[in-house]
Amino acid sequence: MNASPLISRRSFLVSGVTAGAVLASGVGVGRARPRGLDPAPAPFSLGIASGEPGPQSVVLWTRLAWDALHGGGMPAAPVPVQWEIAADEGMRRIVRRGVTIAWPESAHSVHVRVAGLEPDHWYWYRFRTRHDESPTGRTRTLPAPGSSPRRLRFAFVSCQDFENGYYPALYNLAREDVDFVIHLGDYIYEGGPTAGLPRQHNGPEIVTLEDYRNRHALYKSDASLQAVHAAFPMIATWDDHETENDYAAAVSEDPAQPPDVFLVRRAAAYRAYWEHMPLTRAQKPEGPDTLLYRRFRWGRLAEFNILDTRQYRSDQPCGDGLTVPCPAQLDPAATMTGPEQERWLLEGLADSEARWNVIAQQVMMMQANFGPAAQVPRLFNMDAWDGYVAARNRILGFLLHGRPSNPVVPTGDIHSSWVANLKADFDDPTSATVATELVGASISSDFPAQFVPAVQASLPANPHIRFFDGLRHGYVRCDVDRYRWRADFRTVSTILEPVAPVSTLASFVVESGRPGAVPA
Repeated sequence: MNASPLISRRSFLVSGVTAGAVLASGVGVGRARPRGLDPAPAPFSLGIASGEPGPQSVVLWTRLAWDALHGGGMPAAPVPVQWEIAADEGMRRIVRRGVTIAWPESAHSVHVRVAGLEPDHWYWYRFRTRHDESPTGRTRTLPAPGSSPRRLRFAFVSCQDFENGYYPALYNLAREDVDFVIHLGDYIYEGGPTAGLPRQHNGPEIVTLEDYRNRHALYKSDASLQAVHAAFPMIATWDDHETENDYAAAVSEDPAQPPDVFLVRRAAAYRAYWEHMPLTRAQKPEGPDTLLYRRFRWGRLAEFNILDTRQYRSDQPCGDGLTVPCPAQLDPAATMTGPEQERWLLEGLADSEARWNVIAQQVMMMQANFGPAAQVPRLFNMDAWDGYVAARNRILGFLLHGRPSNPVVPTGDIHSSWVANLKADFDDPTSATVATELVGASISSDFPAQFVPAVQASLPANPHIRFFDGLRHGYVRCDVDRYRWRADFRTVSTILEPVAPVSTLASFVVESGRPGAVPA
């Protein structure tokens, strides 16, 4: 039957630099020592970043801005920007340098793909204009194809609502010893200001290109976020709030908004996202479209499939939100990724020779029945994969029968920490476990505290869920070798201060060849 939502997803989820000593081999780098809490000076007021690492290349990013929150304050003219990358923190051993142009049409952002680097090496980089010099950032390349690295350390993050609190999680992440960071979305939030919160958004809900640019600039002004970007390369993908809450392809959250009108907004959002992230020039959007799903390989140890679960998905079924089941949940034509991306994912998993196969994506893939009470025995979040059961079954069925090595699914979106065994049949606890899902807590966005007891009460109805916490904020640090994957759920004591202690809330291990997580 068709059922209307019992609880909206918005109310459910939202209530109320660097340093080190590089060795000749490029391994054994010391920990980053990021700047304090002072943001970078103009015209590099939005910091610097790197991303899209390859075995011999990396993308360097910055955006020139004298008045970042009001359009940038730059002249309507191209500005030459020098860049250089070195093998040492002191920038004495320059290995590549050049000049690029910061164009006004791209908000004076810079995206430099530096090629000809050594695999598996740390590097340092900086930018210069005629009169000013940026801070120094640190980045690295991936191991060579076919190589057999012994170890990988990375972290993944998501959901950093600027208004809801500060970023002590990012302050601490910048001081971790990891190789790169994956951002799984909700890098910005699109809403207007909310009274009574620790910080305030700049202006009403964003719609235009200028709005999105100014909102990205607000978020980029945070010194802890700048420090993470300056300390490690970031591999980024988006979720919904970079554009609009709960949108699906060309379908707005507002049912009265025609798709052609919404796509104008989506084009502005995608353009501003590209302008503010360390992406390649080839990833620059064409109107409301861009190719953001892609693949990264850490030698033969791990292969990362980075998904885009917003741009191509069909509309959420059953009225969206948290609701009782309906037939549309099972529609075989419903898609989270679109047919082309799904085919790309499955073909890549089939061809992979990696020990660990990572599907990094946005929304919970596990089945999560939030309604164990007698009056509402089954209740699902239709914005997650529970709203796209046939599409999920195709992927999990492939993992069962195609047997790619050690699938692990890092996830964001839900502002809380979860660990789950992904089952061939979630309604049969004895069915095969085919993968492990790790859901990271938010950087600052809230999981409403009043829902925590209800989720805890639902856990016996979800025996494949091994861990849940909805009260803390942080990130997941992963330490991976050929034999095991360790995930540490790192959480901070408060988000009401820019700096707060971090500790490990829980740790889980996945043993190679044995899908499913166990407490460390």
